[in-house]
Amino acid sequence: MSTTLRTDLTSALKYGLIGGAVALLVCLTGMVPEFSQRDIIADVISVGMTILLLNWVALGYSTAARSITHSGWLKVMYAALAGLVISGILAILVLLIENFNLQVMLVYASPQLVEVLTFNQGVIPGIFYLLAAGLIAGAAGGVIEILPGRIRHAVTLGLTGVGLIGLLQQLIQVTLSPYEFIIRATNFMFGSKVQTGLSLLGAITIFILVAGIDYLWGSFGPRVRSRVQALPPSGRKNLRRGSLVALVLLVLYLPALLGVYLSEVNNQIGLFIMMALGLNIVVGFAGLLDLGYVAFYALGAYTVGVLTTTSGEIVFAPELSFWVALPIAIFVAVMAGIILGIPVLNMRGDYLAIVTLGFGEIIRILALSDWLKPYIGGSQGIVLIPPPQIGNITLNTPQTLYYLVVAGILVALFIAVRLRDSRLGRTWKALREDEDVAQAMGVNLVVTKLLAFATGAALAGLAGAMLAPKLGTIYPHSFSLLISINVLAVIIVGGMGSVPGVFVGALILVGMPELLREFAEYRLMIYGALLVVMMQVKPAGFWPEATHKRELQVENDSAVAIDNEGNL
Repeated sequence: MSTTLRTDLTSALKYGLIGGAVALLVCLTGMVPEFSQRDIIADVISVGMTILLLNWVALGYSTAARSITHSGWLKVMYAALAGLVISGILAILVLLIENFNLQVMLVYASPQLVEVLTFNQGVIPGIFYLLAAGLIAGAAGGVIEILPGRIRHAVTLGLTGVGLIGLLQQLIQVTLSPYEFIIRATNFMFGSKVQTGLSLLGAITIFILVAGIDYLWGSFGPRVRSRVQALPPSGRKNLRRGSLVALVLLVLYLPALLGVYLSEVNNQIGLFIMMALGLNIVVGFAGLLDLGYVAFYALGAYTVGVLTTTSGEIVFAPELSFWVALPIAIFVAVMAGIILGIPVLNMRGDYLAIVTLGFGEIIRILALSDWLKPYIGGSQGIVLIPPPQIGNITLNTPQTLYYLVVAGILVALFIAVRLRDSRLGRTWKALREDEDVAQAMGVNLVVTKLLAFATGAALAGLAGAMLAPKLGTIYPHSFSLLISINVLAVIIVGGMGSVPGVFVGALILVGMPELLREFAEYRLMIYGALLVVMMQVKPAGFWPEATHKRELQVENDSAVAIDNEGNL
């Protein structure tokens, strides 16, 4: 047996075992039988089976990508072998469930799981179906890997579009329900309101549209961009103005288009964007790891709650308007940021993270304490927080609050972009790269760090101030450590230090879980898996900052060079 053949077989078996372990985890945590109640393509493939299919295809693709043979069909064969190994492990699980009472130890090792894995064909015939499915899906992953780059990208994007639209099919139908002509035009794709998932014809149509548009843009996009760049300055300026006007009109009309529920989801995403833009200044620009960021969010919310509430259950309730309380809330958050920054000026890395984590927990425990209960409500929180008003207009619905949130995002975006390109922004980045060198170059560490903490706290306080009237009530349990972790994850997924990446990260980590609340029991598990996969596939984030992307590329090139020279 040649060295190449032995290496590729070993790689296929290794990836097959890894995929088998992932498949067992997914099955034995109940995801497959639970998600199989929803279809991606009606009566063809369920969400639960799609998860297994993704596992087969992804591991087949990885096997083909790591294969050292130059033959495309051999790569496909190795990918098929990896898929077969995964199916074999699942087949063993089916036999064990059938012959032993595994539910004593593993609750989800149930007959329902067996039915899903065997395609409701019975145990013995179903195992052959299972093995064939793994073989074909693994081979499909290998075929995708050997396709030319442009075709591979189009196919992958097309399949992703089918999966996302199929998953959100019912929500899309509800959103489009006021538009009867659109419902009639898309009825062949979505079917009746009782149908879950796309029709087979609808799935094929969406795949062809998405993949075709992506392929055509890959072919003609460079020409379009070159022609745009060849326009005279006045032409480019008019094009930018037209694009800006179209974007403004879309933003203004969006609540009417999306409806109440999706507007509420947009508002939640917007609050996280505001917080993430602030934390991006602290962590992404200045490199100061802050795990107690939720404290400033809470302070902004509680300040507005105390100053505007009409409940009369707390000692000090001046019943100010939201617009008077808003700058006070931001000021309180800024002062808290400075107070936090002073004792941690000489700390960095893990030590800084631990101290800021403690600060966040102190704020949460104080909010729960009986000591401050007469002033901020204790565990019962603050109720009857009135909505903001602009003249005779009351912003008391998700669709009207949307405009307030958008205004907050624009303010936070303006601050973040202006600071990023300013002298102070470059100083923060120098601090992030090497604190000692920055100090040696004349950077005032005290002022620079305090400004970073204060600016980040101001944007968190702004988001918290908008949360209070949005909910109408404020409770201490709304400000747990998980909020800080989520905001940090948003900027990591989007791209550390990247302003556009904040929007991408918020859409992925806040928007998608909000849209998929029917799978709420598994949200954190999916969330964690996404982070693990993303760190492997896109360690710099989905929209990385240019500096981080360049540094990561240099590190990867250096690692490859060292490995090629000395295998160190």
